[in-house]
Amino acid sequence: MVARQLEEQMAGRFPVGRRLRILDVGLGQGTQALRLARAGHEVTGLESDARMLATARTALAAEPEGIRERVRLIEGDGRETGVHFLPGSFDVVLCHGVLMYLSEPDPFLAGLARVLAPGGLLSLLVRNADALAMRPGLAGDWDTALASFDSPAYTNRIGLRVRADRLSALTTTLDGIGAPLHTWYGVRVFTDLAADDERPPGPEQLERILAAEERAGRTDPYRAVAALLHLCGVRG
Repeated sequence: MVARQLEEQMAGRFPVGRRLRILDVGLGQGTQALRLARAGHEVTGLESDARMLATARTALAAEPEGIRERVRLIEGDGRETGVHFLPGSFDVVLCHGVLMYLSEPDPFLAGLARVLAPGGLLSLLVRNADALAMRPGLAGDWDTALASFDSPAYTNRIGLRVRADRLSALTTTLDGIGAPLHTWYGVRVFTDLAADDERPPGPEQLERILAAEERAGRTDPYRAVAALLHLCGVRG
């Protein structure tokens, strides 16, 4: 879903066929970076977890030479973009599933905006603090649901205590760092309670699920209660 949204934003902002310079901060296993490299873009992945980075390197090694040449993987923290890259080095900067681990995201985001070229796209995927009570409430965990109204902190699926972000606060931050919010989507409006090990549905059912999520993710009021928010800012 996020991949479709990102493609939509990139297609609407850059000429067709242009090879973009993309930075993926917190690339994880490299799935997104490889997809973008296969599409012809030059991708730099920044990852602080050595095990994740090793997995990404293994996946990259299995790709054809032409794709391997378009990907650079760096072990490092996203807060060190000023150390690794010059201002304006990238057309697109991705930061998906990272802000939840940071107690102070504003300086981090300012560093990401700094390495964006003018007109560049900043793509953020964050946990939605305005809808934190939805998952426990729908699951019947009333104590957690009630507590979620008063704090952006929550325990994620791997048991870590992390934090969520509010759309209003991130909108203000993006304005302040010179990459104002251009558009935003909801992600996992209907499917947040699906178990990680749940057997995937058949192709026809999956297509219906994706169509419903796609429609809800760009339609008010549904997108406002999504588990995740996908925000796209544009560097002035």
